[in-house]
Amino acid sequence: MTLLNRTAVEENKFSKKKAKVKKNHWLEWKKALRKNWQLYLLLTPVIVYFLVFHYYPLYGLQIAFKDFVATKGITGSPWVGFKHFERFFDSYYFWRLIKNTIGIGVFTLLVSFPVPIIIALLLNEIKSLRFKKFVQTVIYAPHFLSTVVVVGMLLLFLKPDGMINQIIVLFGGTPLDFISEPAWFKSIYVLSDVWQTMGWSSIIYIAALAAVDPAQHEAAMMDGASKFQRIIHINIPAIMPTIIILFILNMGSVMAIGFEKVFLMQNDLNISSSDVISTFVYRSGILEAQYSFSAAVGLFNSIINFILLIMVNRVAKKVSDTSLW
Repeated sequence: MTLLNRTAVEENKFSKKKAKVKKNHWLEWKKALRKNWQLYLLLTPVIVYFLVFHYYPLYGLQIAFKDFVATKGITGSPWVGFKHFERFFDSYYFWRLIKNTIGIGVFTLLVSFPVPIIIALLLNEIKSLRFKKFVQTVIYAPHFLSTVVVVGMLLLFLKPDGMINQIIVLFGGTPLDFISEPAWFKSIYVLSDVWQTMGWSSIIYIAALAAVDPAQHEAAMMDGASKFQRIIHINIPAIMPTIIILFILNMGSVMAIGFEKVFLMQNDLNISSSDVISTFVYRSGILEAQYSFSAAVGLFNSIINFILLIMVNRVAKKVSDTSLW
């Protein structure tokens, strides 16, 4: 048998083997579907939801590369390529929007990400079950407040004659206009976000700590390890995979600053530090009806988030062998 014929025979065998494996996988999937059809049925509404509200709208992204005209529709509008992206990159607002969006996103990540971890570690050390439940109830409660209510509380407390300024005056200070001062916007936004989300975000870390084997702590105590040493060498390594996964997810949305809270806190005096990509998209797309331009800006923001997610996931995989994929 010649070398060419031998190669052809081997390729034929490989193709048959591959087809057989594929057929076996298909049969296994059909068997699993018949066995667990109730679970797949329960999963169907979730799949439909994501298809209708998350994947189907991606069809409309093409207007970012068109001069969209409502009467012509998406398919009838003319292609213009990267015209709207270039317009955004050359605009006066570009660097201000990037600076504010990244600034608020990174500031939020640096402050609000470690706080739930610290809270979970502290709650895990509380022995009194009644006191622990009380603390959890108190710190979880702000999560259930709407954004409108939280911003209303901020405006009430931080206005020139509000409670915070009254305390400042009581100690001999000068009242500050927190809401209108651009320098205070990021701090108010981030600290209020920490207050609202820290309790709820700590739940997943508390659940991860519950899986730690008590025998490890008992062995460490017999070796003379202090409570702080046990937290550092047992608890934190145990929840480190959870920390890494959540950090990757948070990095993937570092530029996805929530529109509602920023918009409600924004005014003409603090807009220099409060104007972010999401509010700019709202003004240009909804108020000014520049649909193609606003779609291009929003797409640019999503692409940056996606790139950050890929990069951080790759770094995490190399450093710790823990990643999303």
